[in-house]
Amino acid sequence: MEFIAKEFNELKPNELYEILKSRNEVFLLEQRIVCQDMDDVDYDSLHLFLWKNNRVMAYLRLFRIENNNLKIGRVLSIEHKKGLGRILMQNTLKYIKDNISYHNIYLDAQVQAIGYYEKFGFKVISEEFLDEGISHKKMIL
Repeated sequence: MEFIAKEFNELKPNELYEILKSRNEVFLLEQRIVCQDMDDVDYDSLHLFLWKNNRVMAYLRLFRIENNNLKIGRVLSIEHKKGLGRILMQNTLKYIKDNISYHNIYLDAQVQAIGYYEKFGFKVISEEFLDEGISHKKMIL
């Protein structure tokens, strides 16, 4: 399995297709989230993913927000309980530390995933809120 980090304009057509296919599979088909997934944030994001057999196995996007902060979004793995999310997050945080200047890293965590993010040092900083009908809390690292 290969860890890949690319800006939008560096993605090969098949990588972009597989990213969108995986996002559709997890967010639309599995979680039943009906929203405009392609929201133009992708253009200004770093796309980090695990690639195996021409498939995106786990994915997230990273982008800058105000005051030199970063935000992680669209976190997914297409196979659950196999450690793919842990591998992706470990590689992502190492990549950020080694390559990107930033102040804090934020994310909006689905409530059931808070414990997962806490293992990497993220802390809850908000009350619960709904995003596309799913309970979330804001977190910071």
